[in-house]
Amino acid sequence: MGCSFSGLNALYDSTTGDVWINEHRFKIIRPLGEGGFAYVFLVKEVINDTSDGGVSKKFKDPSHVSADGTYAMKKVLIQNNEQLQFVKEEIRISSLFNHPNLLPLLDHAIIPVKGTTEQNWTHEAYLLFPVHLDGTLLDNAKTMKAKKEFFSTSDVLQVFRQLCAGLKHMHTLETPHAHNDVKPGNVLLTHRKGQPPLAILMDFGSARPARKQIRSRSEALQLQEWASEHVSAPYRAPELWDCPSQTDIDERTDVWSLGCTLYAIMYGVSPFEYALGESGGSLQLAVINAQIKWPTGPKPSYPEALHQFVSWMLQPQPTVRPCIDDIIIHVDKLIQKFSV
Repeated sequence: MGCSFSGLNALYDSTTGDVWINEHRFKIIRPLGEGGFAYVFLVKEVINDTSDGGVSKKFKDPSHVSADGTYAMKKVLIQNNEQLQFVKEEIRISSLFNHPNLLPLLDHAIIPVKGTTEQNWTHEAYLLFPVHLDGTLLDNAKTMKAKKEFFSTSDVLQVFRQLCAGLKHMHTLETPHAHNDVKPGNVLLTHRKGQPPLAILMDFGSARPARKQIRSRSEALQLQEWASEHVSAPYRAPELWDCPSQTDIDERTDVWSLGCTLYAIMYGVSPFEYALGESGGSLQLAVINAQIKWPTGPKPSYPEALHQFVSWMLQPQPTVRPCIDDIIIHVDKLIQKFSV
């Protein structure tokens, strides 16, 4: 993955110096975030007289070209072969998608590094993406909560509609894929004057083929264990908490997460996080029983039709949960009804 130029990454202190992704050089401007063994930086491409026109020559879609040469770069420290395969799978799956509401992977490199007494990782991965500096839906929700602000009904529906469009692209591939971690922290927002925010779904590290046949208790427990590591608990579908020994799993696990995310666009949190704050409360029980509590919202409050819409997606039995096409038909009707 990548040519020998990417080995130059190991020569630089990536918190202050330059980084090479294949034959292209980037200067780190500042950190944007971190989590686990991953770090995200704002970078700017360094182009000189001998450059071949820059990294943008590799892009399939000209809309991904940055006007000022800035991008987001994710650096992952890989400690073992399992993590290495996980990152390679994220890269492979990201290459399957091409949709304006799914964050594209623009370039990548994985390099081996020599361990020292201070570090125990074996590889470093560098992934290049378009940059969206307005942050995630989660970031925006925290800011709005502090100011006691809410999205308008129209913006709630328009943001949600874009997420549906991105998920439909994944769910209707020749081999349907589930994102498996739809949540506000994985939705990038870009505010636009006179328009609803642009919403882009990101982080395909948990994405996998959506359809699985579970035919034994051991397979059910294996899926539950995988979900506990890769699917955020407040947005995790009931069948991933307590998987039957004889069942078929499909992309409607994402529909559950989508319903939770619509609730979060309105109220800033998952519909089940209240259970974490209750004495003796159980997030798993709240999810499995679909015990939704509706908080006080804006004045005037959100239409009851939105609450019903959320409840429709949060049906504990996946076989009666709607598919993404049904959701899009319904949200388009709501947009027509409640558009400003």
